[in-house]
Amino acid sequence: MKIGIVVSEYNYDITMNMLLRAEEEAKFLGADVHKVLKVPGTFDIPLGVKKLLEIKEIEGVVTLGAVIKGETDHDEVIMNNAARKIEDLSVEFSKPVSLGISGPGETRLQAQARIESAKDAVQSVVKMIKRLSDIKKQ
Repeated sequence: MKIGIVVSEYNYDITMNMLLRAEEEAKFLGADVHKVLKVPGTFDIPLGVKKLLEIKEIEGVVTLGAVIKGETDHDEVIMNNAARKIEDLSVEFSKPVSLGISGPGETRLQAQARIESAKDAVQSVVKMIKRLSDIKKQ
């Protein structure tokens, strides 16, 4: 199976480690990471997801990012809107898209502790691709 990954460059030290974990997990599960698209921030992830979903060979997309709490509620606005649009795209294209974005409301230390959760995002997409494939066979 071929998957895509869209990863935010914002909080680069965290998100690039998430990307490494995701790529390792995909390889372990036998999924081919067909495309990796790096975008400036979490707010940009939905457009990246849409562009990858438009590629016929890509069966699902993993999203990766870390939305860390600042002095305002900006993190909640970013995360809520990104999550909603990501789900909308999954339904629109009938392809699984996982939410591997940590936050909102987390500290930098909490975001670092959640780097390994990138594996969960890959597992989710792989499971959904398999389950949707089983439905098509019935």
